Amino acid sequence: MPSIFSKIISGDIPCYKVAEDEQYLAFLDINPLAKGHTLVIPKVEVDYIFDLDDKTYSGLFAFSKRVATAIEKVVPCERIGVAVIGLEVPHAHIHLSPINGIHDLNFTKQRIVMNQEEYSSLAKEINAAFL
Repeated sequence: MPSIFSKIISGDIPCYKVAEDEQYLAFLDINPLAKGHTLVIPKVEVDYIFDLDDKTYSGLFAFSKRVATAIEKVVPCERIGVAVIGLEVPHAHIHLSPINGIHDLNFTKQRIVMNQEEYSSLAKEINAAFL
């Protein structure tokens, strides 16, 4: 069954895209832990990240590394935190979030609020820094 991420991939639901290639897509989380919190997904519809074939799995992490590098160029932070939870949406995905301490990756904390213009501008900046 298609997930919300499948609908984003197909263009049926809009997103704030920061990077894309033939196999992967990265877009800003609309309920972010921090400015720049990005989701990275494979375009193949697989629920559990450890069910991805080895090539897709390693490619997802390589693509995520490139996205993280772009985020770091745009959003001041100490590091980019990485989390794979896999319970929220039945589609394999990686969370990349700017952090300055371990507490910044607490998914139970209150999320930040950004307006449409802020999302759009940030997505464009990260995309421009994406190599």
